[in-house]
Amino acid sequence: MAAHAALYEPVNTLKPVAPELWIADGPIVRMAAPFGTSVPFPTRMTVVRLPDGGLWCHSPIAPDAGLFEAIDRLGPVRHLVSPNKLHYAHIASWKQRYPEAIAWASPGVRERAASQRIAVRFDAELEDAVPPAWAGTLEQLRFKGSRAIEEVVFLHRPSGTLLLADLIENFEAGRLDTPMRWIARLGGVLAPDGKMPLDMRLTFLGHKHTARACLERMLAWHPQRIILAHGRCFMENGEAELRRAFAWLAPTP
Repeated sequence: MAAHAALYEPVNTLKPVAPELWIADGPIVRMAAPFGTSVPFPTRMTVVRLPDGGLWCHSPIAPDAGLFEAIDRLGPVRHLVSPNKLHYAHIASWKQRYPEAIAWASPGVRERAASQRIAVRFDAELEDAVPPAWAGTLEQLRFKGSRAIEEVVFLHRPSGTLLLADLIENFEAGRLDTPMRWIARLGGVLAPDGKMPLDMRLTFLGHKHTARACLERMLAWHPQRIILAHGRCFMENGEAELRRAFAWLAPTP
């Protein structure tokens, strides 16, 4: 039996979070799982308006005409950001609409896209160093330590908002059917105690010290809220929620 999750409606609609910062919830995507099954994920993108008026789009969702029109009213799209190699599938559609926008590649995303036969062109690489285009507005770092995936995380400095894709997932039980609730519970990603999924945590074995160093940098940003790509966001107590969600990184006594 396939698992199911509810949408965060209305979808493909800009929702203000803080000055110059919006989210848009998208449709459900299904990720392949063992035994020929798939797991449903609600999707969410974040839009930041930079001081020059240009738009910075984090993990673009599947668009429609209404979303494009709303985006156009905000300003010109300048940056399309893949935060990790699992978040890229719709960048090509956005690039077609906004050909002058720079598509930013996360570590390993080009290889992942090629293996999935998804045609997408990237123009630049995301690194630890903040590009001049958004220096002063966004902080960033590559969260390292996993043998399987690296995510580039961002902080919107004016609002103290941390932007994450898969480092924390926080699924609300009431929005899930029974099979998906069991999957989320086994993975440790049920709200309000969402965290990194268990299978992803296991990829840090032997390299937790590297991840801890990244976490300390994130905590030093003192985030006030955390926007997630999957599940309920943490709109307050961001620093405390970040510390709680990464308690599994604590050194073994």
